[in-house]
Amino acid sequence: MLFSSYELAGLPLPNRLAMAPMTRSRSDVDGIPSSLNALYYAQRASAGLIITEGVQPSQAGKGYVNTPGLHTDEQVAGWREVTGAVHAAGGRIFAQLMHAGRVGHPDNTGALPVAPSAVRPAGQIFTPNGMQDYPLPVELSTAEVEATVQDFADAARRAVDAGFDGVELHGANGYLIHQFLSQNANLRDDRFGKSVDGRIRLAVETAQAAVEAIGASRVGIRLSPANGAQDLVEEDANEVYPALVSALAELDLAYLHVMATGGDDLTRRIRELWPNTLIVNDPGAGDPAATAARWLEWGADLVAIGSAFLANPDLPLRLRLGAPLNEPDFTTAFGGDHRGYTDYPALAVHPA
Repeated sequence: MLFSSYELAGLPLPNRLAMAPMTRSRSDVDGIPSSLNALYYAQRASAGLIITEGVQPSQAGKGYVNTPGLHTDEQVAGWREVTGAVHAAGGRIFAQLMHAGRVGHPDNTGALPVAPSAVRPAGQIFTPNGMQDYPLPVELSTAEVEATVQDFADAARRAVDAGFDGVELHGANGYLIHQFLSQNANLRDDRFGKSVDGRIRLAVETAQAAVEAIGASRVGIRLSPANGAQDLVEEDANEVYPALVSALAELDLAYLHVMATGGDDLTRRIRELWPNTLIVNDPGAGDPAATAARWLEWGADLVAIGSAFLANPDLPLRLRLGAPLNEPDFTTAFGGDHRGYTDYPALAVHPA
C-alpha cells in the first residue's frame, strides 16, 4: 500500500510517503533560500509529498538562525528556484508556514519574541552568541493577533507565487498556533483565550484566511496533541483537539497532518472526526518501512517520515528494495554547508 498512488485534493501522488518538515537552518541571514536548498529538496523529489522546513510568514515569526521566510520578494524568488527544481525532478512540494511565537531571541531576530501571553518558556535557544535562556515574550494585542492571521494568508499567496503546490500551517511542536492551544502559554481574556473555543480560534481563523487566499485544496495543517514541546502543557487535549478538528473539518482542507503524540484513543478519535486526507507522523517510531505499514493499515492515508529522509534522498526506492539506509549525522543537522545536507549518497541502481 505504501507504494500505491494517491490523490491529494486533486494533486496526484505516486506513493503514500511524505517527507516530514525538518528545520535545517541553511538559508541566508535574510531568509532567502539558495541553489543549495534547491538541490537538497530536488534530491528528495521521489517522496509522494515534500513538506518543507518551517518558513516564517513574517519577520516577527522568525525564531531560529538562518531559517527561510516567505514575506519578501527576494525570498519568493529564492523559493521559486527550489520549487522549479523539485517539479523538474517530478516532485510535489508544500511550504510549511511556521510562526515561532515565543520560541525566539533578540539575537536571532532583532526584537523580543511575541506570544499569546507574556509567559517565559523554560529552556534555552541557540543564538549567534551561543545558547541563551528564552526571554520574556511580548503579549500580542487582539489587533496584532488578527494581523498575524493575515500574515499567514499573505505568506500563503506568496507560496503559490513561488510555485508551491500548497501550504501546511504549523500548529504543532510548541510554536505560535500551538501556544494558543495550550493551557499554560495562553492566559488571554479576549476572544483568542479563556475557553476552548477561544484557544482554538487562532488555528481556525488562520486556516480560514489561508483557504480564502489560495483555496482549500492547497491548505493543510499540522497538529501535535498533548505534545509538551517548548514547555507547553495540554492536560485537556482530549477536549481541545476534537473541538479543533471538528471546526477545521468544516473548511474542507487538503489534509490534516497529525503527530501521534496524544495516545491511541485521541488519535483514533481524530481519524473519526477528520473527513479528508490524514497524514500521520510517529515521532517515536523506528524502522520507517514498518512504521509506514502499521499506520497505513491503521487508517492513515499518508505517512510522514523525518530523519530517514534527512539521510536518504532516495528513501522510497530504498524502502521498496529493502535496501540498507544511511544513518543521519545529527552533528550536521542544523546550519553549515553541503556536508550532512546534500552529500548523503543515493543507491547505485543497475539494471537487472
